[in-house]
Amino acid sequence: MNYNVRGENIEVTPAIREYVEKKITKLERYFTEIPNANVNVNLKVYSDKKSKVEVTIPLPQLVLRAEESNEDMYAAIDLITDKLERQIRKHKTKVNRKFREKGNVNVLFTSGTEDVDTPAVEDDQDLELVRQKSFDLKPMDSEEAILQMNMLGHSFYVFTNAETNRTNVVYKRKDGRYGLIEAH
Repeated sequence: MNYNVRGENIEVTPAIREYVEKKITKLERYFTEIPNANVNVNLKVYSDKKSKVEVTIPLPQLVLRAEESNEDMYAAIDLITDKLERQIRKHKTKVNRKFREKGNVNVLFTSGTEDVDTPAVEDDQDLELVRQKSFDLKPMDSEEAILQMNMLGHSFYVFTNAETNRTNVVYKRKDGRYGLIEAH
């Protein structure tokens, strides 16, 4: 794996770079062959001394992405590695289930659980569709959609953009501000 470690408001020291590479390299044990992936790591330190770590690993069949905030940069790196491991195990279980059902899925991950503490059975409820809704999308602008979302107490709202006549989604971000997704 090729590492691209960047720092915002922090100098990426050789010790930090080495720690990041050491932790993320441990993820290679989940793969049948070591992926030629570009690992993008973004380290940030805010004025309140809180650290944020973002990791993106684009792979052929999936993109692993996680972010974590913590007072200690090294603790955030540990937590993010745990998150990425959970994502890999979840995807591996899904792929193995398809392999058993269809018998011809490309194997990206190791077949057994040697050296890996993977639960034998993953909870099927993670992917279970429990409710379905249908409704007419009212044409409106993004400000009105945000108001509707807040009135309903939801974290996102789907609407038709009155200007473009396309389906859009507004959502509330973790920082309390709002985002807009436009379909093309």
